Amino acid sequence: MSRRFSIDVPCTSANIGPGFDVVGLSLSLYLHLDVTINASKTEQRHPILSYSGEGAKDAPLDPYHNLITRVALYVMRVNNIKTFPCGVSIHVHNEIPFGRGLGSSGAAVIAGVLLGNELGELKISKDRLLDYALMIERHPDNVAAALIGGFVGSYLLELTGEDAVTTQVPLSEVLPEYPDDASEAWGYNPPTPPQGIGHYIRFGWAKEIKVIAIVPHFEVLTAEARSVLPETYSKKDLIFNLQRLAVLTTSLTRSPPDVGLIYQAMQDRVHQPYRKNLIPGLPRILASVTPSTHPGLLGICLSGAGPTILALATDNLQDIADTICAEFAKENITCDAKFLQVTEDGAVVREQ
Repeated sequence: MSRRFSIDVPCTSANIGPGFDVVGLSLSLYLHLDVTINASKTEQRHPILSYSGEGAKDAPLDPYHNLITRVALYVMRVNNIKTFPCGVSIHVHNEIPFGRGLGSSGAAVIAGVLLGNELGELKISKDRLLDYALMIERHPDNVAAALIGGFVGSYLLELTGEDAVTTQVPLSEVLPEYPDDASEAWGYNPPTPPQGIGHYIRFGWAKEIKVIAIVPHFEVLTAEARSVLPETYSKKDLIFNLQRLAVLTTSLTRSPPDVGLIYQAMQDRVHQPYRKNLIPGLPRILASVTPSTHPGLLGICLSGAGPTILALATDNLQDIADTICAEFAKENITCDAKFLQVTEDGAVVREQ
């Protein structure tokens, strides 16, 4: 018996100005998997992986070291399926740049939980799959947007007792270094995700608002970007962000968009000021590209931890992109400009 299916997971932009670790936006660059299962190939006990697209030359082809297949094996093992089916072949085509603030690792985690759900024929709901994803990627903004689609707000439940202990299990124990064959005889029992770790809500998105992602040709590691953030914030700065986030989530739904409202609501004092030294030219870019200098612009911010710059606009998209790229060029940094759509479907599995 054979089966073929595909998995498409969109990239995401998190934070969106004041929404640090709270909001995520699903966008039209994809991590795509073509999966074939030929059960008659009983001699092929381990998945065969191949890659194309962004980062293909660096992607691990060992299924016990590749993030997507390791996550899939975690999902299956939680549900008492110890090994991959025989005869699995997976081709991955990736459009999402690594380490640029567009949710590449979150997309891989979501691809993995969907892959495990399909390989194990588990029929797990999307809400429950989010729990699995949050055992691996502990921040819900990217993974919720990638899984659900659209403009998404999310939070983690404050758990108590054994559930709290489970969610604090180190990642090295959730996704251990698997032995080369990860055979059924290997006695590892992974932690089962508690129910309802993460919760989310989908906001609307005004049809006029387009998205520009300016992707510089260098990486910012998420761990490094988090290490520069302070442990505590002033009440003044927290109120500044909370006020703007409360306005932003509604203002982006309204048609026609209110440029004055959105531009001011996308200001941030929680993460962008502290990451300016990681991204050459960032303060100048944020200050010089405004609705008064570039009509049609609605707002501008870091995408995730950066270095990608996200601009929301209704018109003059090419001019806005050219200006931001020119500002990076002053720092001897080249960029790609990507004109993207907000995707409403989220991650999708399709039978072939």
